[in-house]
Amino acid sequence: MKVLIVDDEEMIRGVLREYVEFEGGTAYEAADGMQAVKLCREQDFDIILMDVMMPRLDGFSAVKEIKKVKDIPVIMLSARGEEYDKLFGFEIGVDDYVTKPFSPKEVMARINAVIKRSHGEESKKDVLHFEGLTIDMAGRNVYVDGEKAELTPKEYEILFYFVKNKGIALTREKLLLDVWGFDFYGDDRTVDTHIKMLRSNLKQYRKFIVTLRGLGYKFEV
Repeated sequence: MKVLIVDDEEMIRGVLREYVEFEGGTAYEAADGMQAVKLCREQDFDIILMDVMMPRLDGFSAVKEIKKVKDIPVIMLSARGEEYDKLFGFEIGVDDYVTKPFSPKEVMARINAVIKRSHGEESKKDVLHFEGLTIDMAGRNVYVDGEKAELTPKEYEILFYFVKNKGIALTREKLLLDVWGFDFYGDDRTVDTHIKMLRSNLKQYRKFIVTLRGLGYKFEV
């Protein structure tokens, strides 16, 4: 079990590290959101313990950045217990929420529960089928009528993002923000160009990517 502990308080990181290692896991540490995003881009983790209030990049913003590249379960750690904080966390994909001060034993129990739940969900959703289009989310493979489609990394990201937001109208601006990221400088034509190439590679199943005139796109089956 690889656990990334993200908190600007060294003492809290140390306590959690001790409990993770006691249960046979491996703990990695980050002192702020920027470090956490960098670590997640470089390697995989089974779960992230993410503080909310941190310098440089707060926990919510860090989770949003990480979710663009990796689907890693997240438990938020926060001294703030307001309901709207929790609701916002769940909206961006957080799996659980622990309010400080907390019992390390309780955090470990929640870690084990979230990992068990996420592994069960992954086994069901790893491979998706839409008529003759097969999408292997974990393996990052796409098959068109049994033949592997050669997609660029960005085309994979776009397609997986479409699938995760199936049936939802997505503006070009949202695609730019969520797929390319906050540090990208470009325009709407970038989105259109990549989707044109993706559609070409999907052949007859390009029909699932529907153009919404004047707005953007939608993955509709």
